Amino acid sequence: MNDPISPLDRDQPFCFACSPQVACFNACCRDLNQVLSPYDVLCLKQHLNLSSAEFLSTYTDAHTGPETGLPVVSLRFKADDDLACPFVTDAGCSVYPVRPASCRTYPLARGVSRDRNTGRLTEHWAIIREPHCLGFNEQRSQTVAAWVADQEIATHNQMNDRMLELLSLKNRYRPGVLSPTDANQVYTALYDLDTFRQTIFSNPDMAAISVNPQTIERAATHDLDLLTVAMAWVGQTIFKGPETKQAHPT
Repeated sequence: MNDPISPLDRDQPFCFACSPQVACFNACCRDLNQVLSPYDVLCLKQHLNLSSAEFLSTYTDAHTGPETGLPVVSLRFKADDDLACPFVTDAGCSVYPVRPASCRTYPLARGVSRDRNTGRLTEHWAIIREPHCLGFNEQRSQTVAAWVADQEIATHNQMNDRMLELLSLKNRYRPGVLSPTDANQVYTALYDLDTFRQTIFSNPDMAAISVNPQTIERAATHDLDLLTVAMAWVGQTIFKGPETKQAHPT
């Protein structure tokens, strides 16, 4: 059997398309372990006009990573025989403009590596050819670069790379499992942004956080700036790492 995952250069073309005209349309939106990044949660709760706490309690489950003690948030699929995504409909995804990064990226997979000398990130791409997916029979050809642009994945990738930096920082400065108190603080800061906003600006720890003052000012009303502040706060206060780079997309 051929390996369903094969490397792909950024400028290498592949054929794939997904639409209601493809026979397996919506079939991939079922029975998944759909992990959500903090940026995924931010986009979804904004689109649904919910507070972060309301979104998390209604649509997600959380558990603690056994090796890191860090919170992992997953989309809660329907508890029936269909095990469908709560946002899938016969017509397609009801939250398509703010769908998670993994949905945008499929059928591609992305990994990154960092040069230890320069700190530069290098992307690594692969294509996942699952036998049940009929989208590969479509004749629409595009490159990885074109797919990233068409699916508007760039900002998701920027924010997810920042999460990888946080994980690396944690592994260097706080190896092992976090305490329940610290893990809960990380969960609140990264996922429950509205609750974090209510408490962080009166927190004395903020005075010691190295973040652009303009970013902190905007964070009072803008969620993306708040997530940038939250990541810096987690890295510098909980993980006790040095100054962390800001991750505000341009």
